[in-house]
Amino acid sequence: MSELDNRWSLPAGTSRASAGRRLRTVSLKRLKVRENMLAYAFLAPSLLLFGVFMFYPLLRSVYLSLYSTDPAGRVASFVGLQNFTALFSSGLFLDGIRVTALFALLTVPAGMLLALVLAALTHNLLRGKRLFQFAFSLPMVLSVGSAAVIWKFLFHPSLGMLNSGLELAGLVPVPWLTNPKWALLSVSLMTVWMNLGFNYIVISSGMQGIPDDMYESAKIDGAGPVAMFRQITIPLLSPTLFFVLVVSIISAFQSFGQINILTQGGPMDSTNVFVYSIYREAFVNFRFGTGSAQALLLFVVIMLLTLVQFKWVERKVHYQ
Repeated sequence: MSELDNRWSLPAGTSRASAGRRLRTVSLKRLKVRENMLAYAFLAPSLLLFGVFMFYPLLRSVYLSLYSTDPAGRVASFVGLQNFTALFSSGLFLDGIRVTALFALLTVPAGMLLALVLAALTHNLLRGKRLFQFAFSLPMVLSVGSAAVIWKFLFHPSLGMLNSGLELAGLVPVPWLTNPKWALLSVSLMTVWMNLGFNYIVISSGMQGIPDDMYESAKIDGAGPVAMFRQITIPLLSPTLFFVLVVSIISAFQSFGQINILTQGGPMDSTNVFVYSIYREAFVNFRFGTGSAQALLLFVVIMLLTLVQFKWVERKVHYQ
């Protein structure tokens, strides 16, 4: 046998088929490693941003929640869980959660119901449909700061358009932002309007995904608009409504900008939602330990609420 034949000869007991399978296995493993490296290379910028702006602040909050800080905000001494016990003993945590839960009850159902009604009214509209869709989606393009400044002028006790309209109607002007009975309701009104654009776009898109054949079959069977909306639209729209519900509750518990601009947590802490309490505790009073403890408790509350919704509320969702 020549030297060339010896070079390419197979080991004893090895067939050409098994050698080919072994080569294909090695090639597939190398290809998989290359694909994984390429995937991680594409994910690297996102992971870097998440690490800098999410994971590191979370770990830093855990660290600061176990320490006390001096008036300059510097870490002073290790206190363990005293920051958490102080929150519960002072009632700061319970008061913040109470106001935030009431704020969520005022904004989430009203915002979803209003968006659902508007989406249903414009779904089968023939003339001016694009104009109404544009008008109802317009609040989405405004930032929280811009929207809050606009509504602050509307809520002005003497120059605001809302009280001017009430006076023209012969009604008594309302102290929108200066009375504890009206302040949270006023901020909730502005929040419902501000979130209307997002809720309307999502719910309207969900309605457009429902096949028209189902409505035509229901019409043939003699079903009216109310029956079709209750028996067809709501069940098939339930995944979209569930998504809007989860996002709206999380957004309500994280609301800050409109509170900071309109009321600064007042009057008499009637609008002191949990996030604004964290801001005031950490960046106004420079008690970063207590503020970090509040932030971690808020994270736990939002996580539990989300898990509860996925555990029980999702059972009512009808996926196609």
